[in-house]
Amino acid sequence: MPGKRVQFDEETWAALELLARDTMGDFQELADEAFRDLLVKHGRPIGLRDQLRQSLRSGVKAEGDGGASGTPSSGQKKSTARTAKGGRRIKHTR
Repeated sequence: MPGKRVQFDEETWAALELLARDTMGDFQELADEAFRDLLVKHGRPIGLRDQLRQSLRSGVKAEGDGGASGTPSSGQKKSTARTAKGGRRIKHTR
């Protein structure tokens, strides 16, 4: 498991040690929980399962945009404008 070194002021370290003792855990468990909560708060996936879930959710949102792709649905008519020989505009509906 990769590791990083972090520094705390004495007061924070004492509070973390006390919390670890009260919860019958250790600093690593507190750090794991804190960073996991931080990732969740910012909407970042934690593992592969979360990445897949997030990917599925974003795919469903993209499909449910309601025609945001710029192409008309089959129920809508396209209209085009053309210019006739005399400079008049003729509007055709398909």
